[in-house]
Amino acid sequence: MSNRAIRRAAERQATKAAAQSTPSNTSEAQFAANRANAQLSTGPKSDQGKFVSSHNALKTGLTGRTIVLPTDDVAAYESLVAAINQKFTPATDYEKHLVQTIVDTEWRLLRIPTLESGLHALGRVELAAEVANQPDPQLRASMLEAHIFRTYQKDLRNLALQERRLRNQLKQITAGLRQLQQERREAAEAAEAEAAKTKEESAPPKVQNGFEFSTPPTPPAPVPVPAPEPPAADQANLKSEALAA
Repeated sequence: MSNRAIRRAAERQATKAAAQSTPSNTSEAQFAANRANAQLSTGPKSDQGKFVSSHNALKTGLTGRTIVLPTDDVAAYESLVAAINQKFTPATDYEKHLVQTIVDTEWRLLRIPTLESGLHALGRVELAAEVANQPDPQLRASMLEAHIFRTYQKDLRNLALQERRLRNQLKQITAGLRQLQQERREAAEAAEAEAAKTKEESAPPKVQNGFEFSTPPTPPAPVPVPAPEPPAADQANLKSEALAA
């Protein structure tokens, strides 16, 4: 091998080694930088900041895991829980889970009218200046409602969409729960009937007049009683009437 070939081979090996070492060095540097940046942002530290951060994703409360919002009436929610549990009386853990889902869905549906009213109230405050120059009160009110709808139509449409979704969900869950409870009742009735049959079959035979009966003996048929004969005078009259005929 010539000197020139040896030199080129050495250059290729050096280039290859540099290419292999660069990503490793870069990755380690990037890792150190990420670790340093993470120390600068550890989230909110005050109780108020943590509370706000935990509710950053809440907008309407119609989706997500949070059911009872900070502004909701907890006593009213608990009353709804008691009423629906009393209505369905769940007997198994899965039935209790379905009942709780029904409660949460009902609670979200009850929130929708409040949200709609809130949007209209907000629009009356924010958009009142848009129609302030209209002298006719009735026309001014109608124009304000039109401004509110045009401004918040996306939000109102989203509320209507969420309401349809929740009602369909409520209908399906309720139907599934009723079917599950019906199947459970039918299975319990079948088990009771089978237990009664087994108990009857395992009962000791009955003894009557020295004989054992596996089944209750059939009572004897009643003996027919002849009708009483009419008196002798009546018999004579019957014979005379027969001869005269």
